[in-house]
Amino acid sequence: MTQPTPLTDTAALTRNRARAHLSALFLQEAARDEVEDRLEMVNKSFSSAGIVAAFPSLWHGRIDGAEVLPETETLALTPATHDLVIHSLGLHWANDPVGQLIQCRRALRADGLLLAVGLGGQTLHELRACLAESEAMETGGLSPRVAPMAEVRDLGALLQRSGLALPVADTVSLRVQYQSMWHLMRDLRAMGETNALAARTRSLTRRNILNRAADIYANGFPGDDGGIIATFELIVLTGWAPDDSQQKPLRPGSAQARLADALKTDETPLSD
Repeated sequence: MTQPTPLTDTAALTRNRARAHLSALFLQEAARDEVEDRLEMVNKSFSSAGIVAAFPSLWHGRIDGAEVLPETETLALTPATHDLVIHSLGLHWANDPVGQLIQCRRALRADGLLLAVGLGGQTLHELRACLAESEAMETGGLSPRVAPMAEVRDLGALLQRSGLALPVADTVSLRVQYQSMWHLMRDLRAMGETNALAARTRSLTRRNILNRAADIYANGFPGDDGGIIATFELIVLTGWAPDDSQQKPLRPGSAQARLADALKTDETPLSD
């Protein structure tokens, strides 16, 4: 049986992250801060956290007693050990995101919490559009240059497939202003988020394609005070390991009151 071609070249991703600068990891820091804010709103204390992170050093000392692990295809999480598992901003590069969530689910004790953050489909939509338009105009074709990222509804469905209860998926949008497309691309390199697609073109992008894309970007997505705007979308996934103490949906047809009565309106039956 032929194995499917992986989306991500993990060796290239490892090289990209090794070249990253800690001072440029504002997206990773934003994901970490978002997780910490969410935890403050949870009416429960956690004593055994496991944290999966592309840059573990950003998490050291943030949660007392937490086990911080590098993000790999097979996670070094011990089953049924943690009451909290955090997966920090790496799902968009995972060749098997469902598998990542299932591994996190297995590491949870009953009623344990998973908080995962990934980049969503609106991330860098401006850059993708400009590069695509420029390449189509210059060459008549397209090359994969930016990783495809899932929409919030798709990632929400992954929570249910991984066996988590009470699944919730929502988004946080970050709009960042840069001086130019060149400054944005330099920042992506510094944060280890440059192209690591397995199907990427190995040759250097022609300069005329990039120059045209930079002009399209400057004209199409200007910033408030000059420069350009880049969007980063964080998708936050929350789910719980199933437990009998959790709320359960009512059985269909078991309602004790009519919605029409609560709204003080007449109920109009639909025709067959």
